[in-house]
Amino acid sequence: MTENDLTTSLNLQPVSPLPDATRKYFDVCQEKLGLIPNVLKAHSFNIDKLNAFTGLYNELMLADSNLSKLEREMIAVVVSSINRCFYCLTAHGAAVRELSGDPILGEKLVMNFRTAELSSRSKVMLEFAEKVTLESHKVNETDRQNLREAGFNDADIWDIANITAFFNMSNRVASALDMKPNDEYHSKNR
Repeated sequence: MTENDLTTSLNLQPVSPLPDATRKYFDVCQEKLGLIPNVLKAHSFNIDKLNAFTGLYNELMLADSNLSKLEREMIAVVVSSINRCFYCLTAHGAAVRELSGDPILGEKLVMNFRTAELSSRSKVMLEFAEKVTLESHKVNETDRQNLREAGFNDADIWDIANITAFFNMSNRVASALDMKPNDEYHSKNR
């Protein structure tokens, strides 16, 4: 593996050969996304860690929810912007551009989500994600009630909190390990 092949600043080699289930998962990613996300490659040195990461990611970001995929990706971008996570801003910014059809929206979410043309529902959701990221110890019933008044139910609030927490965790890992985003993300949906 050359330096250009490394997905992080660590020299951790993927399991070889990959288990059949992992290889099939990577094949699905390649087919649907046109790439295997480097975050998955980075985790592939330990299949149990990869499976734990993908299990939680898939449940939060892809499973049935009253939150749209765009709303979930918007949370990822706003949290990653606060945390200055280059990997997640790049990858999830591309997803926001794709899902919204708006190349400007992702950029505004990165800089200051309050400048984006968003519904009041989205603004309340992102304000909650911001507060959880910056000062979760100050979240109170008023914050949850604001979400309810914007149309979210308690299961939605659970999802918003968990997606926010997941990206706070993954941002820190990606930044600490200098995780490199796939080059393809930079030009997607522009």
